[in-house]
Amino acid sequence: MNLKSGTYYWPTTFPDAPSYPALEEDLSCDVLIIGGGSSGAQCAYYLADTDLNVVVIEKGEIGGGSTSTNTALIQYSGEKMFTNLINTFGESYIERHLQLLKEAINEMETASKNATIDCEFKRRDTLYSASCAEDVESLKREYEFLKQQNCDVAFLSKEDIEAKYPFSRDAAIYSYNDAEINPFRFTHALLDYAARKGVRIYENTEMNGHHYDKENEKMIVSTKNRHSIQASYVIFAAGYEGVEIKQEKKTSFVSTYTVTTNPVEDLSEWYNQTLIWETARPYLFMRTTKDNRIIIGGLDDNATYSEDRDSKLVHKKNKLIEEFNKMFPHIKVQPEYYLAAFYGGTLDGIPIIGQYDEYPNSYFLFAFGDNGTVYSQMLSKLIVNEIVEGDCPDVALYLQDRPLVKRNKDAF
Repeated sequence: MNLKSGTYYWPTTFPDAPSYPALEEDLSCDVLIIGGGSSGAQCAYYLADTDLNVVVIEKGEIGGGSTSTNTALIQYSGEKMFTNLINTFGESYIERHLQLLKEAINEMETASKNATIDCEFKRRDTLYSASCAEDVESLKREYEFLKQQNCDVAFLSKEDIEAKYPFSRDAAIYSYNDAEINPFRFTHALLDYAARKGVRIYENTEMNGHHYDKENEKMIVSTKNRHSIQASYVIFAAGYEGVEIKQEKKTSFVSTYTVTTNPVEDLSEWYNQTLIWETARPYLFMRTTKDNRIIIGGLDDNATYSEDRDSKLVHKKNKLIEEFNKMFPHIKVQPEYYLAAFYGGTLDGIPIIGQYDEYPNSYFLFAFGDNGTVYSQMLSKLIVNEIVEGDCPDVALYLQDRPLVKRNKDAF
């Protein structure tokens, strides 16, 4: 899969990132993680503190896939409002989902403190605004649900927004204590943490086959450099490329675009340097970085061929800058990095843990959606809990065959 094109900011923030050897022998392990992006790193992080023998393989270089294009706005709210998800899954289901998401953000903060590599985790507030007057009512319902779930949020009027920002919106949810992170450094930080605990990591080691040994109850994975790995469990954490290993009908793809600007000296008119996004679809989002650059992204479209996606990059780059200038006319920016990438979501708005008959003792981690990094943290912990403890009831919430029906109020 041709995941991305353009120029990438995040790898420039860590030019001396750790590297790992290619696999040069046959191996046996308890858990094999396939994928060295953020999902694989988050799984490795949780497994590092167990007694299990763990191996990670990455077909290219660590963090070289979609991790390099991840804008890493760390939030529990997502593209589909929780109040809309309740219509599909029921209230108790979504209450538990929200609780797990909030816990995942806290887990990311803890992981960033446990690691020796600085991954630039910083708590940030979020402004989620109504893009038009018609969206105010649904935004208000979402706010009321979040308040009921003890989320730290406020509802801002048009006057409130205009008092804080140089632009106007009819209303907004203001969420306290979301976060931002450097996803490239975060991935390396977690894998470095795992490596120090004995997890074996191999770059430039691509899987090219697999089969299940029923007699020994092992998955046998072969690699392109002609070695094999026997594993009691396999976690396929290959990001969007996971669908090339196992097609999942609940996933879908669009194209998205991102600009990272030059460093900006004065951000004083950007209230609290909040994360910013909106109710419109496709939506626009913005954040700042540690070195005061601005990341502007969105303007998704339905291009599913990389050639079509890439042909729009220059136009989308200019449009993103134009939209930013409308909101912050006094902050002068120049695009320094810009990219086009595929962006995966799920049809029902909930990430997926795939378990399939043809892949015994295996998990597919499909943390698709606009909160992919948070979803990965959450799903990684659930999968590892099930492997280590033999059971994790919350895994059932995210299996690919979850029923699309309202759940009983007392089910969870």
